[in-house]
Amino acid sequence: TGTGRMELSCGVGGSAAAPPGPGPPHPAAAAAPAPPMEGTEEYESLPSGASLGTHMMAGAVAGIMEHTVMYPVDSVKTRMQSLQPDPKAQYRSVYEALKKIVLTEGFWRPLRGINVTMLGAGPAHAMYFACYEKMKKSLSETLQHGGNSHLANGIAGSVATLLHDAVMNPAEVVKQRMQMFNSPYKSVLSCIRTVQRTEGFGAFYRSYTTQLTMNVPFQAIHFITYEFMQEQLNPRRDYNPRSHIVSGAIAGAVAAAATTPLDVCKTLLNTQENTALSSVNISGHLSGMVNAFKTVYQLGGVSGYFRGVQARVIYQMPSTAIAWSVYEFFKYFLTKHKLEKRT
Repeated sequence: TGTGRMELSCGVGGSAAAPPGPGPPHPAAAAAPAPPMEGTEEYESLPSGASLGTHMMAGAVAGIMEHTVMYPVDSVKTRMQSLQPDPKAQYRSVYEALKKIVLTEGFWRPLRGINVTMLGAGPAHAMYFACYEKMKKSLSETLQHGGNSHLANGIAGSVATLLHDAVMNPAEVVKQRMQMFNSPYKSVLSCIRTVQRTEGFGAFYRSYTTQLTMNVPFQAIHFITYEFMQEQLNPRRDYNPRSHIVSGAIAGAVAAAATTPLDVCKTLLNTQENTALSSVNISGHLSGMVNAFKTVYQLGGVSGYFRGVQARVIYQMPSTAIAWSVYEFFKYFLTKHKLEKRT
């Protein structure tokens, strides 16, 4: 713009923070960029190399922050989704669960498995944003001669989610097994070795299709809600941290509540909860989304699909808010820095 201050189209101008996980978010498919306003500098007008690096860096930082800041609540969610929990691991609320875990199992127990999540989140989110931005740009040029194409955004977001979940799914399996009550695994490495030896490599991808099935509707609901909230709170699409935090939190909560049944099924496939499976005479390992759906119904009825919904919403609201605000801040900061260097 030639001036130090620049208007940046946010949220819709880029892509969301990643799927939460299972976790981007949570969660992230493509959003439709807002048309550039007079006198604004769009991210896309930056040199493509710099832009890609910026998106990768912002995405990786946002992803790690999203998954780690609220990690203890994620641990509670995994336990509350247990279909036949140990009597010592039955909790009425998120606060009660955290208090009980810390008092009976030790202060660091709610953080078990956080290291594997951090290891997965950085590259998964960097790849997500790199793929999304690259595909969105090339498809938009093909489909609409460089204009904004909703179809291009949708395809780019879907392919990016495939990549993101391919990296995050094994990390999710290890993480959720470490989070369970009386987890037999001493460390992340021993968990990986044991699962590989006893269940084979396929165990790390048993919930992959469920995860994708969850992330596509999650992203759709997330984006529709986020867009709607941005129209109400930030119609000019400026860099506005408060609007990103509020819109992100509401979008995360709505999407999280709506997709909880799929998350319960994903947790069952990841943890292979022994007592629950043996009580419905399932020997060996449970696989497949349809089987998971049937088993959850057998064990908990309709209410079984909404186990841990309170913890999921409490986890997702701040996670999505953090992811959006961190991603947009880094995008704004790095873009501004590059523009100042150019001018």
